[in-house]
Amino acid sequence: MVLKKTSHIPLWEQLHQIIITKIQNDWEPGDKIPSENELSREYELSRMTVRAVLTRLVEHGLLYRVPGKGTFVSEKKNIITPLPFMGIREQLEDQGVQINTVVLRNEKVKLTERIANILGVPVGTRVHLVERLRYIGDETLSAHRSYLKIDGTFLIKHAERLISDQLCVILEDSYKIRPTMIKETLESVYATTKLSKKLGVDDTYPLLYLKDYKYQNSEIFEYSEVYIKADKIKLAFEFNIESR
Repeated sequence: MVLKKTSHIPLWEQLHQIIITKIQNDWEPGDKIPSENELSREYELSRMTVRAVLTRLVEHGLLYRVPGKGTFVSEKKNIITPLPFMGIREQLEDQGVQINTVVLRNEKVKLTERIANILGVPVGTRVHLVERLRYIGDETLSAHRSYLKIDGTFLIKHAERLISDQLCVILEDSYKIRPTMIKETLESVYATTKLSKKLGVDDTYPLLYLKDYKYQNSEIFEYSEVYIKADKIKLAFEFNIESR
């Protein structure tokens, strides 16, 4: 692929598209791409222009840089929609992605002040905690922690269902609890030391931090926190706007 100097399309934009095409068709995730100097010579562009194009692709998550080593092709991200419509596990399995679950905790706990205030109960109230790790194959994807205002006896007796089924399915089938309202917030954070150990990543690794509040008849019954490895997931939003 060559640049068309007579085209009305700016040269930097042509190079941008050439590299995207190579990422899609020629290069594999983890491949090291040519250096700025090599690309500058090959396409007869200034190094500053090449660097700007690569920086843009890094910002878009298609490439990543390793200081002292070079620029590499990023892993392809799994696309999911906001979680009230369908859980992470269900969405990825529908795309043919193998999801594995490890249950870390499935027990009653006394609430700290922060979680007690969210659930609207006194500090020290005992509620059921379910904590899990999700994997894509053998690689960690996300860490989940759910506080539930329910009698968790069934979950303890049937702990295997937390591996095979989504929590929302268990709550609806076995507890007859289905949310009438869901609130979510999403922000970017860095992994803490504790989270980095669970997810097998370095400290300050970028994560998506999801807070999930589920209500039935205006009363909250579940509060969840989900930490997702930011380089593995892309959130897709689609809105149908009615004409006015």
